[in-house]
Amino acid sequence: MSLLVVGLSHRSAPVSVLERAALSTDAQVKLVQDTVAAEPAAEAAVLATCNRIELYADVDKFHAGVAELSTLLAQHSGVGLEELTPYLYVHYEDRAVHHLFSVACGLDSMVVGEGQILGQIKDSLARAQELHSAGRLLNDLFQQALRVGKRAHSETGIDRAGQSLVTFGLEQLARGGDVQRWARGKKAVVIGAGSMSSLAAATLARAGVAEIVVANRTFDRAERLAQILMEGDDTDVAARAVPMESVPAELTRADVAVSCTGATGLVLTAESVAEAVEGRTPVPSAGPGAPGGASGSATGSGTQRGGASGTGLGTEDGCPLDLSAVQGTAGFSVLGEAAVAGMAAADLEQHAAWVDNGTAGDARRAGGQARPGTAGTLDPAADTDAIAALAATAATVGRIPERRRPEPVEEPQRPEPVLFLLDLAMPRDIDAAAHRLAGVRLVDIESLAEASAGAPMAADVDQVRRIVSDEVAAFGAALRAAHITPTVVALRTMAADVVAGEIARLDGRLPGLDDKHRAEITQTVKRVVDKLLHAPTVRVKQLAAEPGGAGYADALRTLFDLDPETVAAVSRAEESTTQRDRGPA
Repeated sequence: MSLLVVGLSHRSAPVSVLERAALSTDAQVKLVQDTVAAEPAAEAAVLATCNRIELYADVDKFHAGVAELSTLLAQHSGVGLEELTPYLYVHYEDRAVHHLFSVACGLDSMVVGEGQILGQIKDSLARAQELHSAGRLLNDLFQQALRVGKRAHSETGIDRAGQSLVTFGLEQLARGGDVQRWARGKKAVVIGAGSMSSLAAATLARAGVAEIVVANRTFDRAERLAQILMEGDDTDVAARAVPMESVPAELTRADVAVSCTGATGLVLTAESVAEAVEGRTPVPSAGPGAPGGASGSATGSGTQRGGASGTGLGTEDGCPLDLSAVQGTAGFSVLGEAAVAGMAAADLEQHAAWVDNGTAGDARRAGGQARPGTAGTLDPAADTDAIAALAATAATVGRIPERRRPEPVEEPQRPEPVLFLLDLAMPRDIDAAAHRLAGVRLVDIESLAEASAGAPMAADVDQVRRIVSDEVAAFGAALRAAHITPTVVALRTMAADVVAGEIARLDGRLPGLDDKHRAEITQTVKRVVDKLLHAPTVRVKQLAAEPGGAGYADALRTLFDLDPETVAAVSRAEESTTQRDRGPA
């Protein structure tokens, strides 16, 4: 059997796909159950966080395992297999171990070095143990991953490189400023009472917010979290719990809201956020770039077209265009597509009539422009044909598409935010449209992914990578050595049976042999067998621990004609004993 992981994360898939593929707790349980029920898999565990979904399994066939696990992920996520496949990654055997150890150390996190993932790995293992889907391989793998993650955080400065997703999100809300200064005195609403929401509430309390309101669908859990916040020794924050239906009212008084629930739909719509900030945001005055401002478009009115250009061409000539605005456009004549871009069909007809009336020749001479490629010759008839063709296009689509680069428009200045929103849920809790509302600053998983993409990595990351490599090698060696142990035990059991059989036959041949001599002969035969088996069994364990050493167990079984069922029985007995001694994670 071999370790296989199939998954997708913020590194392989856009947030929109991760959001659709997110698994509820019930869906994770069903996925694990269906995986162990599938033919290629003997063990299974799901690691699902806000930015990754991974399915781990012990499989006997690689290609069949990849196909089965990919299909199961697609079925339970609700995203079609064809759509999901381009975003999936696959790791096998040592690469799968390396991947999980890297994840446990925070090297694969959206915020490098964050430690929340350790709790999520522990929860994943506990769930697999409850479902009895974690056998010897996954138990050893996940528990070793937890030890590797803890080692990385204790032996290196990876914590300096990373932080929790909550802290990183609050830094983004504060636009990179000091979070404590930004948070001091603010009123916060925390929606949800799970591990991420609890961490958010604790982080806000330590940052110095004045009040935290906790809302959760299960009111008792919200009350427990509020009580924990109130009893904290390192904070001085007022905390209270409210039912979910009170969130809209609480938002009208809040400065910051953090949401991380397991809801499959939106918890906060853009409309509810708009109602929460209504009346709290001043209306920005029209600036120079705003509509109606001093820098309005030069083509915005008839009085600014034509004559104002200084060319002598304007509306008094019957031309509905500001020809001065397009005379320098490369690749088009004054009377061609650049001139009529964006014009309505009725205006285009007026322009065509202006050309037909012969004004085009006068205009061209006045403008000093010739049709490109005509060496300065004038061809009003050709322009008339071109405009007629454009008129046909306008009759179909209503307007001629703009072919020139539009002039930059200065956006009106947004007012300072009065409500800061941090959405850490997957799928999202807060409507993404809320970021367009005046007075609102929204940070979600997607914006966090973009912000973290260019974040510098600490030098300690290299040290953590070395730790991961060493631990992967050690785990692989231990796994390969453990793989041959049942074969060695079966070999020694067979040897003991041979010794017992020969002593019994000796008793038949020498019935008068006294107990003292019988015992001495038995010990002698056993010592001979042990000495003969010692060097081969020790050496085969050493060889099996090396890469590619799995074949030595097969060779040993073949050479000594060991019964495969005997080896399997030893393996099952060892696994049962290990499970009983290990207990829950």
